[in-house]
Amino acid sequence: MQLYLLVGKAGHRKHFLYSKTLVIMVIMSTSQKPTTQNKLSPEEEHVIVNKGTEMPFTGKYFAFWEKGTYVCKRCGAKLYRSENKFEANCGWPSFDEEIPGAVKRRPDPDGVRTEIECANCGAHLGHAFVGEHFTEKDTRHCVNSISMDFIPDKKE
Repeated sequence: MQLYLLVGKAGHRKHFLYSKTLVIMVIMSTSQKPTTQNKLSPEEEHVIVNKGTEMPFTGKYFAFWEKGTYVCKRCGAKLYRSENKFEANCGWPSFDEEIPGAVKRRPDPDGVRTEIECANCGAHLGHAFVGEHFTEKDTRHCVNSISMDFIPDKKE
């Protein structure tokens, strides 16, 4: 008897030999939704894909206070609401709360900071900090403007 493990979207097969104990391995990626990825400019790719940082105080959403929703530049997933944006004078848009389930946190390679990514497509957003006491939530997501688009609330 032969056992195969299908790996990835292309369905690459990995062959396993049958032993006394039959182990059935099924790997399904139900947590990752299929995403349509928008074409990125070289500057956007530098930040979103290569985890770069835009220059402080230069991003279009740094001093931007309209009401609406900030979405991922690469996949369009909703990330933050304008009600959670605050002025931290750090040079980048700051939020003290994300839309539930929208942002993943992982240790930054520098060993000090916490990187934040779009939970849907893995796009680099910036970094999260705690313990700075800017707001009652005591959290600051420092986000590159270039990693986001903005959808204004509809006027009533």
